[in-house]
Amino acid sequence: MTRKSFVFIFLLFFCWTTESGFTAPYESKVKKTDSEEIVLSESKLIYNNLKQNKSENLPSFEAFSLALKGFKNLKLIPGNIKKDILTIVDFSLSSCEKRFWVIDMKQNKVLFNDLVAHGKNSGSNFAKKFSNIPNTNMSSLGFYVTGKTYLGKHGLSLYLNGMDREFNANARERCIVMHGAEYVSQDFIKKYGRLGRSLGCPSLSMAIYKDVIQTIQDGSCLFIYYPDKQFLAKSPTLHPRI
Repeated sequence: MTRKSFVFIFLLFFCWTTESGFTAPYESKVKKTDSEEIVLSESKLIYNNLKQNKSENLPSFEAFSLALKGFKNLKLIPGNIKKDILTIVDFSLSSCEKRFWVIDMKQNKVLFNDLVAHGKNSGSNFAKKFSNIPNTNMSSLGFYVTGKTYLGKHGLSLYLNGMDREFNANARERCIVMHGAEYVSQDFIKKYGRLGRSLGCPSLSMAIYKDVIQTIQDGSCLFIYYPDKQFLAKSPTLHPRI
């Protein structure tokens, strides 16, 4: 091959890659980074507004920013989210801490902040293991859309629809619902040094569970957080194209 032929082929290839979008992966990456920066900035703004509204005990910014991202992604799917209410559970915290929040996203206000139980096989005081498999009696991570209420053995209860395939899609099959429980109380903590545990349900205190369920029922977003690397990398709600 002559030098002139080589130069000609190189120029031809360069023009083709430029015009055909061969460099699109890099461009896409730049756009994605810009989008993430916008989401992060919005998260910081809303989080600061919550602070200004005298919401003393807030979820960590990590948990809140992820919750907001998933909340917004779910709102893009018609019929999923009907309320600007965001519920966050942070299972990286001790069961003795108030690790449950219900936030009014329109008013930038925390409506509830209280105790919440995890599944008995997820851990003792701290939840460390999670599962989407029936009969494991573990909690499931990820995003849920709240369903209708019903009266069951725990009284008023709330159906939860898991939105993250391998992480919580079996919520209905596993009967993972929100309900009240006597073992979710400060008295139980004083006696046993931890909160009581469920069969996988995010159980609430008897003092607030009815008010919470009535507030978040039928089309609001619930996010159960834990810094699990696999979930954070593969959640379909956080990464809709996965």
